[in-house]
Amino acid sequence: MPGKAKRQAPNAFYAQSGGVTAVINATACGVIETARKHNNRIGKVLAGRNGIIGALSEELIDTSRESTAAIAGLRSTPGGAFGSCRYKLKSLAENEREYRRLVEVFRAHDIGYFFYNGGGDSQDTAYKVSQLSRSMGYPITCVGIPKTVDNDLPFTDCCPGFGSVAKYVAVSTREAALDVASMCETSTKVFILEVMGRHAGWIAAASCLAQEQPGDAPHVILLPEVDFDKARFLVKVQATVERVGYCVVVVSEGAHYADGTFVADAGSKDAFGHTQLGGVAPTLANMVKDELGYKFHWAVADYLQRAARHLASATDVKQAYALGKEAVELALAGHNAVMPTIVRTNDSPYRWKMGSVSLSRVANVERKMPKSYISKDGFGITAKGKRYLAPLIRGEDYPGYKNGMPQYVRLKNELVKKQLEPFSL
Repeated sequence: MPGKAKRQAPNAFYAQSGGVTAVINATACGVIETARKHNNRIGKVLAGRNGIIGALSEELIDTSRESTAAIAGLRSTPGGAFGSCRYKLKSLAENEREYRRLVEVFRAHDIGYFFYNGGGDSQDTAYKVSQLSRSMGYPITCVGIPKTVDNDLPFTDCCPGFGSVAKYVAVSTREAALDVASMCETSTKVFILEVMGRHAGWIAAASCLAQEQPGDAPHVILLPEVDFDKARFLVKVQATVERVGYCVVVVSEGAHYADGTFVADAGSKDAFGHTQLGGVAPTLANMVKDELGYKFHWAVADYLQRAARHLASATDVKQAYALGKEAVELALAGHNAVMPTIVRTNDSPYRWKMGSVSLSRVANVERKMPKSYISKDGFGITAKGKRYLAPLIRGEDYPGYKNGMPQYVRLKNELVKKQLEPFSL
């Protein structure tokens, strides 16, 4: 009698979540390339079209149809190659239906591994899926992979995406400061750069790396960790202009007053129920104009800061890829409901290694700037803070160029055939 057919190795599901970064595709590259090396244990890697929505709607991209060169090209391509989304699954108590749908889709497509690449909400989702799938009799190995430009996930030295944003902001601050300094005698006296950071000021803090000697910009850094005081801010700006001739300010979008009110509140909510921010730079600029009369300019880094793959930190790229690779290796080693982490072992020279933490400890925990990293006056970063930040922006990892433009891959993103009935979100 013929022997039983050998069971095909289970497939893996990978999804990108939330705001994308210059290096999130490097993590995807690490996941897919590592899975392909273990094709005797992992079948195909199916990616969610537009993140977790792709799983709920059963729109699964078959990455096995992409060439080796195309997958390798993800390492140097910004954005989210498979699409991302801001869609927060409710708690199990509020809406178990969505979690059950995820498990049903995974079962229908023989998915045994779930790799969710995102921030705190994503780690929470991966943890809940690991728990519910077991109770439904179809246990899925779930591994969260850290990603956030805000650098606010706990238990990891840094988060992929942050180092490259930090490099972009530091470089932009230095270059803009040179521009302002050359014109301040007869023109602009104050320049304000608005960067991302709702509750944690890591990105604004990184602008301090633009400083080479005393008096260098940025002269004022406004962080969510320090309550904004209009009077103190204006005194600082005026004193800086009188001493240096100009003043460069870098401000987190989440700067707020002592009562918790944001300095700039757009008056709407995002998909996660967060206050929509934006406009703190022009708000501050108007304060400067009305109270001090200085000529000013302002800019909002916005998507430019997180999309600037041409200026990515080599350290960030390496760590993003390494975390994707480690996620697969943890899953194959039998670890479940965990997140791989970066563990710093030395400051100078910067050395790091892989670690891991239980998803139950990571979910929805936000890491802010330590007080020891913030200067006593609240407007700058200490030497200790600079020692932490400096290694994360080091090294260049340029994409290939053609006709003066960086070359980025575009995948075919072919979907597998659906097996289930439609599902309404």
